[in-house]
Amino acid sequence: MKNIVLIDDDFINENTQFSELITKIKSAFASSNIQVPMRHHHDFSNPKEEVDSTLLLMPAWNPSKVAGVKIVTVSPNNGKFNLPSIQGTYIFLDAHKGMVKAILAAKSLTAKRTAATSALASFYLSKKDASSLLMIGTGALSKNLILAHASVRPIKTVYVWGRNLEKAQAICKEIGNETFLIEAVETIEEIISKVDIISCATLSKTPLVLGKYLKEGQHVDLVGAYKKDMREADDEAIKKSQIFVDTFQGGLKESGDIVIPLQNGTIKESDIKADLFELCSNKKQGRKSGSEITYFKSVGHGLEDLTAATYYYNKYINE
Repeated sequence: MKNIVLIDDDFINENTQFSELITKIKSAFASSNIQVPMRHHHDFSNPKEEVDSTLLLMPAWNPSKVAGVKIVTVSPNNGKFNLPSIQGTYIFLDAHKGMVKAILAAKSLTAKRTAATSALASFYLSKKDASSLLMIGTGALSKNLILAHASVRPIKTVYVWGRNLEKAQAICKEIGNETFLIEAVETIEEIISKVDIISCATLSKTPLVLGKYLKEGQHVDLVGAYKKDMREADDEAIKKSQIFVDTFQGGLKESGDIVIPLQNGTIKESDIKADLFELCSNKKQGRKSGSEITYFKSVGHGLEDLTAATYYYNKYINE
């Protein structure tokens, strides 16, 4: 156990170059080396909070090279305890001999790989000259999503909305000094029709991105709403859009943003144009015109975790 490397949040936060990480994840989706079984998703009762918590187990392996598993808990009411709703650990393994190589802080690893994956999708789906972004949500992901999107598109203006305006203002202050202007907004409606990219990362059970406000050429990036009874966009939004997912494996089964419209007949599985495996391997095309609305739903995938863990482990041992 003495040779196990411990990689904490600080190291991950200080050693992330989104352009590098996006490239690594793109290469992983383009290859067929990493094997990823369906993640384990277990809801369990939490009587003290009167709302279920969730345990997620996300394994992946590159045979005879590296393997890993992320263990995550989601506790929706943790905000009142000043704790993150999502907490976890990543165990990074030698896939040849089976020993543990490293233990990584899953909070930052997840935030970075999730943001990088959204930016990767945006590379294929948003307009190349997209210059404005609305960030809906003020959790751990919001700052990372903003910076990741800005690494693949010439973002000049960012707007941040949260249920708590002060938290949105804090995000703006924390980012500061970037190449774009950033400001908090009091309502989604005042700005949603004016931006090129809408990124949403919340635990909302009711839609926040409403189709009636969407305009031609926009890209919608949905990252939150990880359960079947949660959704961040309404039926009209998905009906107006060209639909893409991170993976068909999880995307069709885990989130209400896809599951609910499938169940109520708003869309069919055949309406989903491609996943990241197909986009990154050039088997399918992303955005085809400047006028279409693109809709990307991410639920997370073990390939992203293993790729990110390998990225940070290599940075750590090569310091």
